Amino acid sequence: MHVAALSVELMLPGCTSLKEKRSRLKPLLAALHREFNISASEVDQHDAHTLALIACVGVSTDAAHLERWLGKIPDWIEARRPDLQVIDHALTHL
Repeated sequence: MHVAALSVELMLPGCTSLKEKRSRLKPLLAALHREFNISASEVDQHDAHTLALIACVGVSTDAAHLERWLGKIPDWIEARRPDLQVIDHALTHL
C-alpha cells in the first residue's frame, strides 16, 4: 500500500473575506474528491483570505500511478478554476 500527499498553495485574487474564501474552496475540495477519488482539505493559511494551502491525499497499490494521479491536480485546478492561482505544489510519500 502506498500513501502520498500533494500540498497545493493557492492564491485567491480579489477575495475580500474569509466567508468568500470558504465559498470558493468548498466547491473546489468537493470537486477534487469527486474527480480524483482523494481526500482534500484546507490545512494552513486559515486566517488569510487571499491564500490557502490544501492537501490532497491518495492511497494506491502502485506508487507510480499515485504520483501521476496526484500530479494532475495542479493543472486540473488551473484549467477549471480561473478564479484561483496555483502558486506552488509538492508531493510527499507518507
